[in-house]
Amino acid sequence: MNEELSTLYNAILEGDMASAQSAVQASLDAGLEPGLILSDGMIAAMKEVGKRFEDGDYFVPEMLISARAMQTGLTVLKPHLQNGDVKSAGKIAIGTVKGDLHDIGKNLVALMLEGAGFEVVDLGTDAAPDVFVKAAQEGAQLIGMSALLTTTMNSMEVTIQALKNAGLRDSVKIIVGGAPVTQEFAAKIGADGFAPDASRAVTLAQSLLAE
Repeated sequence: MNEELSTLYNAILEGDMASAQSAVQASLDAGLEPGLILSDGMIAAMKEVGKRFEDGDYFVPEMLISARAMQTGLTVLKPHLQNGDVKSAGKIAIGTVKGDLHDIGKNLVALMLEGAGFEVVDLGTDAAPDVFVKAAQEGAQLIGMSALLTTTMNSMEVTIQALKNAGLRDSVKIIVGGAPVTQEFAAKIGADGFAPDASRAVTLAQSLLAE
């Protein structure tokens, strides 16, 4: 890995936002391809962050600051990616379901997905079923739903039914997550998958969209 990319990679691992931003600019100034900066610097770093989380070396705060550093670098890189011919890994719409205002978990998943090269549409919190339906109509290939309250988990099932009623269920993959959500609940409501944390949400999204 060359010096600029190595600096970027380490800045993201350490959650150093200022260094991540300057390393992206230095990489661009050195004439590196935007796609290479994304794949070998940012996506590679976020992959390592995910691995460290799964190994128990990183926890949610470390993941969050790394994801924010990646996001800071991405603001510099994005205009160059859009001008170039860099293919998105897929379009994902993610939101916290109707009645639920919790967003830390959802935000972390969104950042991690963006770090993995996905185009992410953040639907925010308290997102009604029709908001998810609209996202599917606008080309989202995968819908991610989050709930942190047992009382709002049922909104996930209502949203899946709304996608069925709109004739869109077969055109999107659906993943669910959040503290009270389980694999059994995901299967019961007809979701395509369940992820217990942000790192595994990325792995799940990649496998579902590769099918």
